[in-house]
Amino acid sequence: MSRRHHLPVDLDDLRELRDVDIRRPLDKFPSIKLKLGFVIAAAVAVTVLVFWVGIKVGLWPSVSGVLAALVAMAFVWFLSRGMTSPLREMAAAADAMATGDYSRRVTDTSHDEVGALARAFNEMAGELAETDRVRRDLVANVSHELRTPITALQAVLENLVDGVGRADRATFETMLSQVERLGRLVEQLLDLSRLEAGVVPLEREPFRVEPLLSHAVREQHLHAPSVDVAVDVDPADLTADGDPERVHQVVANLLENAVRYTPRGGTVEVRARRADDGVTIEVVDQGPGIAGPEQARVFERFYRADAARSSSDGGAGLGLAIARWIVDLHGGEIRPEPHEPHGCRMVVTLPGS
Repeated sequence: MSRRHHLPVDLDDLRELRDVDIRRPLDKFPSIKLKLGFVIAAAVAVTVLVFWVGIKVGLWPSVSGVLAALVAMAFVWFLSRGMTSPLREMAAAADAMATGDYSRRVTDTSHDEVGALARAFNEMAGELAETDRVRRDLVANVSHELRTPITALQAVLENLVDGVGRADRATFETMLSQVERLGRLVEQLLDLSRLEAGVVPLEREPFRVEPLLSHAVREQHLHAPSVDVAVDVDPADLTADGDPERVHQVVANLLENAVRYTPRGGTVEVRARRADDGVTIEVVDQGPGIAGPEQARVFERFYRADAARSSSDGGAGLGLAIARWIVDLHGGEIRPEPHEPHGCRMVVTLPGS
C-alpha cells in the first residue's frame, strides 16, 4: 500500500498567494511594456465583444457603445490596479518609515521593473531596520558602559566629601582606574566611528613584523605583568604590507583580550608566519575559549561572551569590532579558532603586497 507524505502547509499563506494571483493577474509578464500592451489590446477586444453582443441582442448602437465603454473601463481599472498596487504599498510603507516603523514590506511577486523596485525597496527596508536596531543597541550599551565608571567615581568622591572615606593611595588608584576606563571607551568609540565613516585612510607601506609585535607585547606587559607573552616570528626578517600603526592597533586589541582571559601565571603566544596569500599573525591565549555559537558574534560592537560579562575588568566589547574594521580595510581576514586543550586562537591574515 502506498503512503502519501503530507507536507506542512500554511493555509493563510495559500490564501494570501491566491488573493495576490486574483488581484494581480499580470505579475507573470516580464516587462511593464508588455503589460501595457496587453491591457490596451484586451480593452479593445472587450469593447468590440461587448458592442457586438449588444447589437446581437437588439440594443441600440448608442446604448451598446456606452455599455461596451463602461465594461472596458472596469476591465482596465481591474488590471491597472494590480499593476500599480506595489507602488501604493511602497508609498504607505514609506509613510510608516517616516514615523519609525521599519517592519512594513511590499508584495514583490511581479516579474517586471515594478517588481524589481519592490524587491529593492524591501531590501532597503530590511537594512534600515537593522541600522535602527544597531543604533538603539549602541545608545543603550554606551549609556551602560559610561554609567558604570561614572557611578563608581561618584561613590568614591561622595565618600571623600562626606568624610566617610580617606584620601589615601588606594582610593586615588581606584579613581584613576575608572578614569582610564572612561578614556579607553571614548577613544574606542571615536576610532570605531572614524573607521565606519571611512575617514581613516590607510598609509600602506612595507614594514617588519617582529619589531611591531615586540612593541605591542612590551606595552601590554606594562598593564598585565603577571602573564607572560612570547613572540615567535618566522622568518625573523618577515615583512608585511599595510599601515603599521593600524596593524599595531589590531595586535594590541587582540593582546588585551588574550591577557585579560589568561589566568595569572599563564602564557600568551604571538606568532607570525608567511602564508600563500600574505602574512598570518596569530594570538593564542589560555583562557576559556569562545563557544561555537558565539564565534560569529564576537566581532559585533559591545558583544561579550558570558565569561567576559562576569569579569570585573571586562572590556567594553569594542576591541574586536575595531580590529575587524581595520583588517577589512586592509582586505584581509580575521577569525577565531579553538585552541586545545583550552583557549582561543585569533588568526589575522594580511594580503601580500
